[in-house]
Amino acid sequence: MQPAHKDEPTDKPIVERTLGSVKTLFAQYVTGYLGSSVENRGKNAEQNAVFSLQELQDLLDEWIVVAWQNRPHDGLRDPLNPQRKLTPNEKYASMLAVSGYIPAPLSSDQYIALLPSLYRTVTAAGITIDYRVYDSDALDPARGEISGVPGKGVQWQVHYDPYDVSRIWVRNHHGEGYLMAHWTQLQTAPQPFGSALWEHARQLETSRGERRTSQEAITAAVEDLLGRASVAPESPRRRRRTAKDRRVIARTRAAAELPPTVPPAAGPPTPHLPPEEDDDDIADVIPLPVFDAEKEADTW
Repeated sequence: MQPAHKDEPTDKPIVERTLGSVKTLFAQYVTGYLGSSVENRGKNAEQNAVFSLQELQDLLDEWIVVAWQNRPHDGLRDPLNPQRKLTPNEKYASMLAVSGYIPAPLSSDQYIALLPSLYRTVTAAGITIDYRVYDSDALDPARGEISGVPGKGVQWQVHYDPYDVSRIWVRNHHGEGYLMAHWTQLQTAPQPFGSALWEHARQLETSRGERRTSQEAITAAVEDLLGRASVAPESPRRRRRTAKDRRVIARTRAAAELPPTVPPAAGPPTPHLPPEEDDDDIADVIPLPVFDAEKEADTW
């Protein structure tokens, strides 16, 4: 980005040309277009302006994807065949074939935004998801308040990790970032697990005749299931694991497993040097003469 002088379109010719193309290829076809001057203005243009700013932005975004990116441009030429004009998509594809992608790491907020989400009300007790209660002091400004999401009222957007039920993130629509809350029963289940194991444990509790299951009962069922998984199959006093038990436990272990530590690469072998010998004899030191430029010039 470079600053441009005021009222100097020649400082940014590419920008001016792009805006001109958008005006002639898109804007002039939109109802309510005023034109660049009174001569180009249609009749009753103000009355025909029915689109909101957000609707116009959506139309422009769709036009860029459908029309602009697939339209040949004079400035995009094939270096081996200059007579052929390329579209932005074709030029981008050729660039990727030569240089490849440039990986860009995600920030913490971007990673959370990619997680699945649902809408929940923040009560005095916290947030309840699948019989689990999450709470923290960070949720105080959101308790019983309007979330700011159109049509949702007091329901806030909550992001969760299906492979780790220990915490959730509430999106702050009134500001920036996310409000993090931890599971209130986290201290009773220190071993990490995902929502699949939790749902399986809840089904086990329901199959035992429990009409109302609590998070404490489901947590105990999860711990019992993980405890049975740590016992050898030959033990006769433990209930045999079903195929679904083994599948859920395998997924939980795979999600909780840390990547293997890469051992440090061995350095180059140290060269073998002969042992230093003690030498008490000191050679005669012969001093070098000082170079005299004038004397050297007399010899020329």
